[in-house]
Amino acid sequence: MNADVLPQEYDAFDQLATMVAIARSDGHCLLANSTLENAVAVSRRALLRGNVLDWFVDPLPMRETLLALQRNEVTSGRFEAQLKRAPLGSFEPLLVRVSASQMDTQDWVLLEIVEIEQQTRQDREERALGLAQANKELLRNLAHEIKNPLGGIRGAAQLLEMELNTRPNALARLRGGMSGPKPTRAAAARGLTEYTQVIIHEADRLQALVDRLLAPHRKPHVVGDVNIHEVCERVRLLISSEFPRGLEVQRDYDTSIPEFRGDREQLIQAVLNIVRNATEALAEQIAAGSARLVLRTRIARQVTIGKQRYRLALELHVQDNGPGVPEPIRDRIFHPLVSGREGGSGLGLTLAQTFVQQHRGTIEYDSVPGRTNFKILIPLP
Repeated sequence: MNADVLPQEYDAFDQLATMVAIARSDGHCLLANSTLENAVAVSRRALLRGNVLDWFVDPLPMRETLLALQRNEVTSGRFEAQLKRAPLGSFEPLLVRVSASQMDTQDWVLLEIVEIEQQTRQDREERALGLAQANKELLRNLAHEIKNPLGGIRGAAQLLEMELNTRPNALARLRGGMSGPKPTRAAAARGLTEYTQVIIHEADRLQALVDRLLAPHRKPHVVGDVNIHEVCERVRLLISSEFPRGLEVQRDYDTSIPEFRGDREQLIQAVLNIVRNATEALAEQIAAGSARLVLRTRIARQVTIGKQRYRLALELHVQDNGPGVPEPIRDRIFHPLVSGREGGSGLGLTLAQTFVQQHRGTIEYDSVPGRTNFKILIPLP
């Protein structure tokens, strides 16, 4: 057997959520699993042509560990390092913990690479899921408590309006105790009817808000085959019609992404809410004609969502060149009734998160001035 030809059983490394590689003691890469390939955003073919020393911002700890293993000074070594991502350096390096161990075969070295932030991210996702569940229960109970008296208020206002229009003598009794010149009955009826219209209008507005709070809980799931690019195109057309000038919407699709079972309308609403949130942040750039929005789809491999690991997942990015998420609300952006703009309902991202979670997925984001990126992850079959 060729010393550098790995047995077929090593293909099982592709099923691991941990980044794994096998290299010779001189650093030449012999194997890189799919998790590593996905994490560094470099093709496996390119990784196999290179040297593991080139993967790190500072290669010295890796070089010293390989030399110590080659001299049999140690059987394993551990160190922390920064792992490069993407050939052009378009992503921040990953802070990782590397374990290098001798293997029985020839001078091979097994590398296990764990992202230090991975556990922190999993804990954050679990907390976010628990908080989302608590928020949904709170909102649902609150909405039900508001809904019942709200219907009574609207009904009473309608009855009062009918009374004012059909029994003008009642106006005289209502106005009898008032001093000053008495308006005509018709004028008084018009004035009081306007007040009832205000009550009815505001009750309807609150009813619409309550309906939005209850919508995720009572809307039936229409499950079918979903093409994520049809979802993206629907959202793109809606936004392009709302902003025909000043906003450039770019598409960067991976057309190999398969269809999956889901609720198409819910996903359209989820993506639309995120995109509309972005356009609100881009108001100044739209007015200046420099706003840019990117819809990007990719396949992620060996993804952990919560405590569940999935072989494949859809990655949908919504990226904008706006000012970024305001610092005071960054930790609460998915909380209900939290908004970064005056007059906002603070429900758009909450509902988007709910719809995505109903597809066993999650939403996360990173934001700096000039670039905000929301990422939706949904498991694929």
